[in-house]
Formats: sequence, structure tokens, C-alpha cells
Amino acid sequence: MTRNLDTTDLDGSISDKPSFNPPPHVVLKPPAPAPTTTVIPLKSHKWNTRDLPWRITSDLTAAACASGLVSPLITIIDRAIIENASNRAPLRTSILTSLSTLLTRPHIFLSSKPALLITSLYFGTYATANGIDTLSSTLSNTAAPTTTSGPAKFVATTGVNMSLCLYKDSQFARMFGPLSSGGGGGGGGGGGVARAIPSASYALFALRDSLTIFASFNLPPLVAPLLPMSAEVEKQVSRASVAQFLAPAGIQLLSTPLHLWGLDLYNRPMGNGVGWRKRVRRVGRDWLGSSLARMGRVVPAFGVGGVVNKGVRGRMMGLVEE
Repeated sequence: MTRNLDTTDLDGSISDKPSFNPPPHVVLKPPAPAPTTTVIPLKSHKWNTRDLPWRITSDLTAAACASGLVSPLITIIDRAIIENASNRAPLRTSILTSLSTLLTRPHIFLSSKPALLITSLYFGTYATANGIDTLSSTLSNTAAPTTTSGPAKFVATTGVNMSLCLYKDSQFARMFGPLSSGGGGGGGGGGGVARAIPSASYALFALRDSLTIFASFNLPPLVAPLLPMSAEVEKQVSRASVAQFLAPAGIQLLSTPLHLWGLDLYNRPMGNGVGWRKRVRRVGRDWLGSSLARMGRVVPAFGVGGVVNKGVRGRMMGLVEE
């Protein structure tokens, strides 16, 4: 017996393939392409190591020339300020005595401990600044005479300068302090044992140097636009140059009292019946003369020395580019 199956009810369930019909208002987006990884070739960085030994020699030679030129005058002024503060000798007497030694026995003066301390201080400062310039030109592959004024140079130079200056001040205070403290003038002589420098003196010396450094690097751009200079004067000298000399010199009116107070804490230690009023009177007595003397040392230290250092280094570095 044959039975015919009715397949009308099976339509769409067996023979037809399932399909998906989206609503008319839905727009299907094509599938996103698979992410691709872009390979960026590494670019080799070239350093400027051309004639590097000669460039380092140039840095050290320029620093030696600058420090050797400015150290005699700065030695004389620094010694006079400390001897005046300790009542060992008035400013004028101390300056004339040191000048006489420099002119009549220069080999004795220049080889003395005070002169060598000052020379080392500025040699280290200039050599650090020059070394940062050479390091920068090497890493950035720029010309050898290139100089930089970035924060790295400021921080490095400031750190070296302040460290050496604090050591120099401690030695000068011992050598030219009160005779009863055992300091020997000129780096020799004098009996007894020198006292330790009080921590407060070191703090005052550091604050003094911070003010001078601030006035040398940060203050000139702020002061320059305020200077009452006519157009005719500006044709001869720029505002920036005038401010570069005036700012560090003027700040000595504020930093010198810190210097004198630090010296007085060493010369007359605390606990010996010396009150703050007596210290204020001593600082006030020496303030004007010492301020003028410190202004005189700023010009060679931050003006003449910087010009000589830059000029010698520039000339020697220029030979590399020829």
C-alpha cells in the first residue's frame, strides 16, 4: 500500500535555509578590519664625539684662565671683610697689606692657601659650567662651541659653587678670625685650636649664596625692562648687560648682613653673653663698607671671569670646527 505524504506543512522547516532579515531601520556595519601592528624602525642617534679630548682640554684651560685672573682680587676682598669683622684689621689696612704682598712677592701670595682656595672655587665653578656645555653638545650632536642655559647647567653649577664656597668660608673664618681662636693670618701661624664653624653660620652662608645666584641668573631678566635707560644709551649698551651687573651687585646690600652675622656667630660664639642687639650693632657697623667690598668682588667673579672663560673656550672650540 502506498501512502502519499503531504509536504505542504513542512515547507520552510526542512528544505529552506534559515535566514535573518533585520528590521528595515537597522543598518548593519561591515566588520572592523583586524588590527595591524606598524613596525617603526629605530633611528640611530649620533653623538658628536669629534675631537672630544681637545674639547675637554679647552674646558679646563678656559676655567683655569678665568679663575687665575679673578682669584687675586677676590682673595684680597674676602680676607679684608673677614679681618674687619673679627677686629683684626680695618678694611683699608687689610686690602693695602694684601696688595703689597701681591705686588712685591707675587709667588708667595699666589701660592698661599687663601689664594689657592679661591682659585679652586672658581676653577670648579667654571669647569662645571663648561663641562655641561660640552656634554650637551656631545649628546645633542651640535657644534662644539655651543653653550646651553638649561636647568641642568644651573643646578650643577650652583651645587658645585655653593659647596666649594661654604668650604672656603669655613677655612677663611678659621684663618682670619679673632687671634684668640687660633686662626693664623695668611694660612700660617697662630697658636691654639680653631673652633668648629656653627651650623647657623653655614645656613647663613648658604642663604647668602642663594641670593647671589638668584640675582645673577633669575633677576636680570626681571630688572632689565624696568631700567630707566634712554634709546641713545641702549645703542651703546643693552639693558640685559646692565642688569647682569647691577642685579648681583645690588643684592649684596641684602646678602652682606647674612654674611656678617654668620661670621659674628663664629667670632663671638653663642652663650658668651652676646645678645642679638649686640650682633645687630656689629653687623650695622660693618654693613656699608663690607657691602661695597662685596660689590667689588661680584664684578670680577660674575662679569670679567665669565667673559674670559667664554672667550677662551670659544676660541679653542672654534679650532675644532675649522
